[in-house]
Amino acid sequence: MAKSKKTKKKTKRKLAHPKLPMQRQLNLLHEGTHFDLRPMFDNLNKRYFRGRLCRYKVMWGRRRKHRPKEYFIFGTIQEQDRVIRINRALDQPFVPAWFLRYVLYHEMLHSVVPDEMLSQGRRRVHTEEFNRRERQFPGYRRARRWEEQNLSRFLR
Repeated sequence: MAKSKKTKKKTKRKLAHPKLPMQRQLNLLHEGTHFDLRPMFDNLNKRYFRGRLCRYKVMWGRRRKHRPKEYFIFGTIQEQDRVIRINRALDQPFVPAWFLRYVLYHEMLHSVVPDEMLSQGRRRVHTEEFNRRERQFPGYRRARRWEEQNLSRFLR
């Protein structure tokens, strides 16, 4: 008699698992050298999302061996795992805390504004509604200006 195997659906997403046992135990992945993401997240959640973003982990991403030459990703969200990762390159003294709050707000906004489904299974994450709500963030224009003026510091 043959055993039936459960087939797992393959996905492109990566699960968020801290690799170091002590980090997993202490859950200190939100503490950087210059910034602690947890209090920033909690403040933004309370102020702009009425505390609705529950059980989210917010952490610094892993260090990369090579910096990108043409683009830079400031942060990502994995909604399935409730994980927000902020690029560790932002944990530097020249990065203003207000800019980091904007990046974190941007990622948090993805959790409350639905994507638009396009043809052939594609989706749009920065919808008109997303962009409208993002522009409402205090200091939005200032943050975008700072991003444009300093992007080269993060690229090669």
